[in-house]
Amino acid sequence: MRPLQLQEYIAKRILSERYGVKIPRGEVAETPEEAAAIAEKLGRPVVLKSQILVGGRGKAGAIRTASSPEEAARVASELLGRVFKGHIVRKLYVEEKLEIERELYVGLSLDRVEKAIALIVSSEGGMDVEEIAEKSPEKLLRLKIHPLYGLWDHHVRRAVQKLSLPDPQAVEASTLIRALYKAMVELDAELIEVNPLVLTASGELVAADVRLFVDDYALFRHRELESVIEYTQADALERMASEMGLNYVKLEGNVGILANGAGMAMATMDLVQFVGGRPANFLDVGGGASSEVVERAIELILTHESVRVVFMNIFGGITRCDEVARGIVEALRALRPSIPFVIRLTGTNEEEGRAILEEFSRGSGLAIYVVSTMEEGAKLAAQLAGG
Repeated sequence: MRPLQLQEYIAKRILSERYGVKIPRGEVAETPEEAAAIAEKLGRPVVLKSQILVGGRGKAGAIRTASSPEEAARVASELLGRVFKGHIVRKLYVEEKLEIERELYVGLSLDRVEKAIALIVSSEGGMDVEEIAEKSPEKLLRLKIHPLYGLWDHHVRRAVQKLSLPDPQAVEASTLIRALYKAMVELDAELIEVNPLVLTASGELVAADVRLFVDDYALFRHRELESVIEYTQADALERMASEMGLNYVKLEGNVGILANGAGMAMATMDLVQFVGGRPANFLDVGGGASSEVVERAIELILTHESVRVVFMNIFGGITRCDEVARGIVEALRALRPSIPFVIRLTGTNEEEGRAILEEFSRGSGLAIYVVSTMEEGAKLAAQLAGG
């Protein structure tokens, strides 16, 4: 399972239109003029929320308020095109500013250890659930829901009781929790988080912010979601890899990693991290990778702008190392990378494979380092990347 996060405005739209969750009025703007027009239409102070898939948007300054259409246009011009945590702001969700009486937290997530769905509520919201657990654990309640038996009335009663709401809002909260659970199951979601769930001065319960992660391997059951999903730069690389038949996850380090086998790839990442390096990706080319696959995989790694060195950790089992080496040579000859490559080959026909790589390395003019062990390769890669 791999989670795919939906943009906030899409998640809100889905929860509102399909499941009746109350959300602030708002629309998407891509220009300052559109932001001003939406603010004018809403007729009250607004919040301009950058639609980027990162946490801590408020603290980073990616969420701002405006009290008039003119101010909304000015703020929008400052946010659109700006980069926060590596993500460019291309859209703003302009929504009405709520008059907040209280902030609460309601979330549902998969608990793989317990093989259950976790329902988490807190009488205090507006911060990460981990932060709530650390600072105010007495305000947090976590319930385990067996996926076969589903959400029972006693789960809902206990959760609502923890929220400490007056009767009218308690009934509303019960309905909300049932709706979120229904959405969790029907959408094959991994996480649905409403934080904060706002009790307004007028007594309404409104989902002020929503995070929704769906399992992208279940998208074949949700064709309607495929058309609304907006991929970020990192998602785009992962999508490209998926189309190539590769398992790739972009990370924030500078050591590109290529290995054959998921376990080998994870072990390589761990070792690089252990010796002081920072993995830039997880990439498993699978067993028996052809030269064409290796070439595409290397091209994919090099697309990551932060990569300073590539560490290829290959175990030749059924696939012979000399065949793998020929594939690597073809790929490097075609791509002519400008950064160093550290290559470790071991297994069947490894001496032949190493000989092919070393011969190519001598006449290629490329920075290729053939190493004997995984540890040696990880240390050298970390060193070449500059830590």
